[in-house]
Amino acid sequence: METAQPTVVTTEGLEALLDTLRRRGYRVVGPTVRDQAIIYDDIASIADLPRGWTDAQEGGRYRLARRDDDALFGYAVGPHSWKKFLHPPVLRLWHAERDAAGVRVVPEPDPDERFAFIGVRACELHAIAIQDKVFLESGQIDPHYRARREGAFIVAVNCAVAGGTCFCVSMNTGPKAEAGFDLALTEMLREGEHHFLVEAGTDAGNAILAELPHRLATTEDLAAAAAVVARTAGSMGREMRSDDVHELLLRNLDHSRWDEVAARCLTCGNCTMVCPTCFCTSVEESSDLAGAEVSRSRRWDSCFTMDFSYIHGGSVRSSARARYRQWMTHKLATWFDQFGTSGCVGCGRCITWCPVGIDITEEVRAIRESEPQ
Repeated sequence: METAQPTVVTTEGLEALLDTLRRRGYRVVGPTVRDQAIIYDDIASIADLPRGWTDAQEGGRYRLARRDDDALFGYAVGPHSWKKFLHPPVLRLWHAERDAAGVRVVPEPDPDERFAFIGVRACELHAIAIQDKVFLESGQIDPHYRARREGAFIVAVNCAVAGGTCFCVSMNTGPKAEAGFDLALTEMLREGEHHFLVEAGTDAGNAILAELPHRLATTEDLAAAAAVVARTAGSMGREMRSDDVHELLLRNLDHSRWDEVAARCLTCGNCTMVCPTCFCTSVEESSDLAGAEVSRSRRWDSCFTMDFSYIHGGSVRSSARARYRQWMTHKLATWFDQFGTSGCVGCGRCITWCPVGIDITEEVRAIRESEPQ
């Protein structure tokens, strides 16, 4: 791709972007306010974006709050991740019908829609890249994921706000989008003006950008956008030393801290449901009462459930201690052994949406500080 000079668009240019994507046949999905949270869903215009809203997050706590400006992306992340669309919570794989002629098995067709994701954060770009490794690059290709992933158009947003549970700087995954996007926006509100610095990451992004009303970015624009990212990087809500966490956890599998966290953990699985990289599933079959139709579906599962590790004779991980240790050591350590990368992107969702506020960064710190110096 030929590198293009960054440009600047107004809110009218952003509206034109959504219109252009829709005109090209994309299903446009982005952040919107619903049920007292910022979630991802279909959006028709920038009026659907969370204008003037932010989120206050801490361990076990999430609240929306009003900003003192009209920022469209002035929040961190909500309970949803883009995994919801690329790796759906429930997916019917096939169904079979029985009639007088016999049994007919009908595979589930691939989706015929192309997604355009609006407002993807840097940590989420890394999460999508991690799921690409799992579903596309690990030797076994998941055709259902591939059908949704191919052709997706990604509009990233560089973070102007760090949530109270964010630690992407520690994981080298943000707050600036560096790769994996077609277009990247930095929202700038200054002196009554509402502008977005736009950087293209692909030829497809350049082609879309050429159709939008824009102007070339000035030195002042570039400096203002850089200041937004620098301010966010300096205000992380959490931190976690991650360069040695693989070895740290694997040499502490019998640490007493696992018992302490198990005493608090409800094994509800919230952390795995909101995590943008967790990918565990189970397969279910169901039939109608007449026995004329049966279907097989795949749905999200969690290593926190008793049934997930069940084999003949019982569950391999029957205690809360074993299940929490499995999740945390896989996420931060053995994921490297499987996929060559961490399974954590520092988004902080597992901390925010844990009902009892268990903090993965605090658990790592406690184990590290217990070792002899």
